[in-house]
Amino acid sequence: MTAEKKSEPVRLIAPDIQSASFRQTRQAHKLELAEDYVELIGDLIAAHGAARQVDIAGRLGVAQPTVAKMLKRLSEEGLVTQQANRRVILTEAGQRLAAEARERHRAVEAFLLSLGVSAETARRDAEGIEHHVSAETLAALRRFAKQNGG
Repeated sequence: MTAEKKSEPVRLIAPDIQSASFRQTRQAHKLELAEDYVELIGDLIAAHGAARQVDIAGRLGVAQPTVAKMLKRLSEEGLVTQQANRRVILTEAGQRLAAEARERHRAVEAFLLSLGVSAETARRDAEGIEHHVSAETLAALRRFAKQNGG
């Protein structure tokens, strides 16, 4: 028979602090998809000179109607424009958002690599973490990675 472990009492944080944390997470979730799209669109343009709906769908592993719906949203938010030849172009705001997301991804990935995480896992994990990391934490990750060869 195994001995039961005594659980420590749950300590709740102040409601205003907890609600602020949840609001921050909800905001990050809202931006996450937009950041993924504009980052990918920027990468496709840099690599191939163009980003098309079919290429975006293939890279994200989603159906073209899903991409069309998201591109409409991104267009309404002023992040992309769509041309008649099915090419997608980033606006200045879209380019800024893509650059910010890419930089956060690189910083998180460098941090994970400096911890000894494999390159493939670091790349994959950074994809999720990059959207939720605060500026303060990101600065600390950068310092740590720099001090540890990252």
